[in-house]
Amino acid sequence: MDFFIRPATGTSSSDWVRIPNADIKVKSARRITRTIVRGQEGDNLHDEGSESTLYTVSGEMKIDEYKKILSMYKSGQPCIHDPFEERDVKVVFASMEYDGSNESFIFEFIEDII
Repeated sequence: MDFFIRPATGTSSSDWVRIPNADIKVKSARRITRTIVRGQEGDNLHDEGSESTLYTVSGEMKIDEYKKILSMYKSGQPCIHDPFEERDVKVVFASMEYDGSNESFIFEFIEDII
């Protein structure tokens, strides 16, 4: 699957960087508050109405492409294209890893929805 990312300052379609043949995983979690009531049975769960989505993207890329992504990492919140929901998403880098010996990478992005 192709993965698309653009810098926070990007405004046109030419700003998108395409990473071909990437593996993309998505994990969403709701924020829940748990209140334990002492002396009574059970506890209360409260859905705060917000969620976080973690995108894990892995694959292989040349060092020149990695340098483009690294500059995005250092310059603010990039946008990615969520291929499952077909929408552009503003994210932050949670982590990034690149192995120059085999050109493999793993990037983790977080979208925080309030």
